[in-house]
Amino acid sequence: MGIWNNTLQFSCFYNLKEEIMKEKIIDSIEELRDSFGFPSGRAAQKEMPSLDKHAIGFIELSPFLIIATATETGADASPKGDPPGFVKVLGENQIFIPDRPGNNRVDTMRNLLINPHIGVIFLVPGMSETLRVNGKAKIITDNELLSSCAVKGKIPKCGILVHIEEVYMHCAKSIIRSKLWDNESKIDRKTFPSLGEIFADQIGGDLKAKDVDEDIENKYKEKLY
Repeated sequence: MGIWNNTLQFSCFYNLKEEIMKEKIIDSIEELRDSFGFPSGRAAQKEMPSLDKHAIGFIELSPFLIIATATETGADASPKGDPPGFVKVLGENQIFIPDRPGNNRVDTMRNLLINPHIGVIFLVPGMSETLRVNGKAKIITDNELLSSCAVKGKIPKCGILVHIEEVYMHCAKSIIRSKLWDNESKIDRKTFPSLGEIFADQIGGDLKAKDVDEDIENKYKEKLY
């Protein structure tokens, strides 16, 4: 109950403060720079136009990434995960991210057809630093390339070819603050509703939490690839 009480309290607080906060919004680049200044030293120098041996090594170790895309009217961030090395490095300015079976929303790929700009953050469990890659992307259906990404004999339908424009390592502060990899940070899963319970509440109708949870668990076991 603690989670829900805290959420409700925050919602009430936010509603009370909303009118006041409108007067305290940064809405120009000039104001932003007045508050933060400009990057200097390593922060200004670390950005590279292509992958080097360290960035390639990081990508080869990474089993998990987050892709950010946008259209003219909205934005989206999507997680991708597979065994380390699932992202193929095709050159110093190209990487290929295979697409695995999902829910067919295809938000990322739909966005890329409208706006090709893409941002990717690579994570490596146990490492507090992350790798950021920005560029433009295309949806690729090349059979030879897709076959090289097969897992358990299953070849992805397509993948995302990223033409890299910016690469840089991101410092560890966010991971250190969050204690993301610490065992003590793991919650007792029973303290938060299951996905079936959440969908039953959100969608309603004849949806039963137990049936949804069983269906999801079966898909996890049988349809990862």
